[in-house]
Amino acid sequence: MPIIEVNHLTKEYQLGHITSLKETALNTLKRLTFQPTQERENFKALDDVNFHINEGEVLGIIGHNGAGKSTLLKHLANISKPTKGEVIVRGSVAPLIEVGAGVNPELTGRENIFLNGAILGIPKKIIKRKLDEIIDFSELEQFIDTPVKRYSSGMTVKLGFSIATSMDADILIVDEVLSVGDMAFQRKCFDRMENLIKRRNKTVLVVSHNIRQIERMSSRVLLLESGKIITDSNAKEACSIYYNKSTDKVISNLGSSIDNSSGYYKNKYPNSHIDVVSISFLDLKTNATILGLNMHDGLKIKIEFICNKDIDKCEIVAGFHTTDFIYISSSSTASSLGPLSFPKGKHCIEFQVPDVALMPGVFGFRLSFIDSCRQPIWYAENIKLLKITPGLQDITNLPKGGLVDFRHKWVCNPSYISNPN
Repeated sequence: MPIIEVNHLTKEYQLGHITSLKETALNTLKRLTFQPTQERENFKALDDVNFHINEGEVLGIIGHNGAGKSTLLKHLANISKPTKGEVIVRGSVAPLIEVGAGVNPELTGRENIFLNGAILGIPKKIIKRKLDEIIDFSELEQFIDTPVKRYSSGMTVKLGFSIATSMDADILIVDEVLSVGDMAFQRKCFDRMENLIKRRNKTVLVVSHNIRQIERMSSRVLLLESGKIITDSNAKEACSIYYNKSTDKVISNLGSSIDNSSGYYKNKYPNSHIDVVSISFLDLKTNATILGLNMHDGLKIKIEFICNKDIDKCEIVAGFHTTDFIYISSSSTASSLGPLSFPKGKHCIEFQVPDVALMPGVFGFRLSFIDSCRQPIWYAENIKLLKITPGLQDITNLPKGGLVDFRHKWVCNPSYISNPN
């Protein structure tokens, strides 16, 4: 029997309210006389959603902003009631849905631990037994008897995450909180989640925009769009569909990297004295303009820019990143050309890559100009997109994971192969 059942779940919200007393009276009169009113239609945050979750399953829920992810979790945690349909949950739930959810700012951290435990129906003696573990994991020993209203948002989420993952609830619901704190605490969060999933066989629901997190942790993923489930499949397949949709959206919005007022590429530092006029991808052999290339082909990037005054001893850094902004490479003129100086006027520089070792996919190009004081004076990401195709490689033989493909070879030494006889 599934631990969670969602049957024909629909949630509607009223968009806006009529504030004028006259309009309210007129609409009331129209409703009484069966005439059409001027009230806006309801918005469906969830629209006839159906799925089941088995005990011990790790379900990832992904989708763009406004897709209905958090609304769905609030129904599963019994925080919100459906307009139509039903949600059946067989077991206790520990929800960690948003920053500060379930935490009373007037109480101390210690008092909030007991309060949250009581809300989850956990006996006081069990909370006392787990108290030291919760405080130790949260890294808030020094502040545990301080009112939470004096905590930073990161400290509050640390406390909430520690409480929710330490309690023996049957179902853990986590919404966008795995990136809290510094890198060391994030690592602790991942380890705690993996312990809950692999060793304690907990049922976990995770919402995150970090698709690589979802793909790693989840056994199954729901992809929501406009309040409906458009994909319910294994993590690899669902995340791939979402990633491709996001990439298509980035490509369709690529024109936004140009400043329409000037015709130049947008700069994060608009008061600098550099304007980037043109960036072109060229085939390294033929010098032809390209939008993409095959794995391990050569690439030339031609960068034209204008200096509005003399620029002395600057450095140019170029690199590639994924469309979800994971940096893959950075290459600097400082390592080969040293400090560069450009007089006022138009200039051109080329960035050549003899062997582009990226795996098939779509990647963004980023560029930075850095002055003699190591301060950026021009910077932009996702300026142009480069599509990498398999070329002569058999795509079915390429590994599924990874972003780069190093030139390599495998050597199988016969002397190490055991004799099957």
